[in-house]
Amino acid sequence: MCIFTLKYNRMLDKTTLLKRFNDRAKNSLMETLEIVYTDIGDDFLTAQMPVNPRVHQPLGQLHGGATAALAESVGSAASNFFIDSETQYVNGINLSINHLKSKREGMVTAIAKIIHKGRTTHLWEIRVVDEEGQLIAISKLTNIVLQKNR
Repeated sequence: MCIFTLKYNRMLDKTTLLKRFNDRAKNSLMETLEIVYTDIGDDFLTAQMPVNPRVHQPLGQLHGGATAALAESVGSAASNFFIDSETQYVNGINLSINHLKSKREGMVTAIAKIIHKGRTTHLWEIRVVDEEGQLIAISKLTNIVLQKNR
């Protein structure tokens, strides 16, 4: 069993941590798009989304907005791994995405990897790939770490 020691002295196994991420996605866009967090490590978070008519644009291809929602969802969730959720929260402040290949059906996987982990900003690279590992889209997401009002 892999144990993660989080920044604020919390220890959780991978299964528990992924369950928490997936539970937080209920009643949200992530649930609507059927996004599921599937793997986590010290510097990455992975999520999957099925490609079906629910996420198609009118020509029957994966909608770029759905791909962007997947990328922002996994990158924003990943920043939560590095903050004190009792006193801080994360907001996305910039998302750029390049769509490189179309997809009509199957599954896409987004892998968010940390590029910069600062005190107030996090920069993530998110690669969206198909079942064969072919690059569908690549994205960069900047998150800001904010203090909760007490």
